Amino acid sequence: MKRVCFLLKVRQERLAEYRERHAAVWPEMQAALTATGWHNYSLFLRDDGLLVGYLETEDFERARAAMDRTEVNARWQKEMAGCFEELDGAAPDAAMVPLSEVFHLA
Repeated sequence: MKRVCFLLKVRQERLAEYRERHAAVWPEMQAALTATGWHNYSLFLRDDGLLVGYLETEDFERARAAMDRTEVNARWQKEMAGCFEELDGAAPDAAMVPLSEVFHLA
């Protein structure tokens, strides 16, 4: 299993909405994430909007592509896109650029 971490930036004026939406992620969205290989997935949000995502998966690009083919992900991404800064027209999940892991304590 590979560990993947990424950063995004949530708009300051949408922080409350972002938190509310993620307190009640649609069951079909959660099921799709699991079915497409996203495991131990967490999001951490700082008060200035910095969002840190972490997940474990066998193949991140394959898991992301599988989610991209789901109808529920298309709906979720469309609804969430306005919450983020600096996407340059990309969907939020397409803007997830994995960080390089430099240390891991097993």
